[in-house]
Amino acid sequence: MADGGSGRGDGRAGAGTDGPAADREPTGRPGTRAAREPGGRPGSRAGEPAGGGSFLPPAIEASWGVRERPSKGPRPSLTLDRIVGAAVSLASAEGLDAVSMGRVAKELGVSTMSLYRYVSAKSELYVLMQEAATGAPPDHLPPPGADWREALAAWAWAMREVYHRNLWLLRVPVAGPPATPNMVAWWEKALVALEGTGLDEGAVLSVTLLVAGYVKNEAVLTADLAAVVAASDDPPEQVMARYARTLRRLASPEEYPAVTRILDSGALDVADAPEDEFRFGLDRILDGVAVLVAGRGATP
Repeated sequence: MADGGSGRGDGRAGAGTDGPAADREPTGRPGTRAAREPGGRPGSRAGEPAGGGSFLPPAIEASWGVRERPSKGPRPSLTLDRIVGAAVSLASAEGLDAVSMGRVAKELGVSTMSLYRYVSAKSELYVLMQEAATGAPPDHLPPPGADWREALAAWAWAMREVYHRNLWLLRVPVAGPPATPNMVAWWEKALVALEGTGLDEGAVLSVTLLVAGYVKNEAVLTADLAAVVAASDDPPEQVMARYARTLRRLASPEEYPAVTRILDSGALDVADAPEDEFRFGLDRILDGVAVLVAGRGATP
């Protein structure tokens, strides 16, 4: 979703307040660390910083709704939602390279320094942009207890749709494991899909990473190839046919016999639909996971 929200209209990432991210009141919702201890101090787990703090950047804490705000004072017009929304709009229109703190500030009509009250660095802004554009997992995903293969395949297709709807997401540097509400919710769905397989938690995590990596890598390749085709102003079939003709001139049968067999088969003369390639690769990965599940004595 490209509206600058976190994908949840419940107080995360600045929703429902005009106050700065660093001044937000803990929400106390289930699933956050905002539950208060006696005396009004935000609670924390053993070994975690007290006072509502965690080991996350302030804006990431804001995405979970655990930043405090003062009870008095003016409500500034600039909000974290507005900043993230402007950044997402820039990325959608011009690509991720167009996003900088200065450019976002210009779009909002404010000084660059004013943004740092909400977001400490561009890398932190990237994380919040990713959270907003990804949104929550769709409701149509299979519920817990569904066939693991059906559920994991549905998850992969839904994640692919997110990437293709926001191609700039593919260029966001990996900043670490999932740490924002929507990203954790997607991770949860993938993990739940593998319940009942008999796989141990380490294997479940590895399968999830394998499928997630395939989805992203396929989206990158598809997007790059689509950009090449778009730049040529020719239909995909003509681009592939031209490539095959060029390769036939350059690759001799003596040096490249396997390539020659592919060329002679005509497989490169036809541009397959990206969905067909994705389906083929995903099915082969799930075939491998099925072998792993069968070997672990999964529950039927």
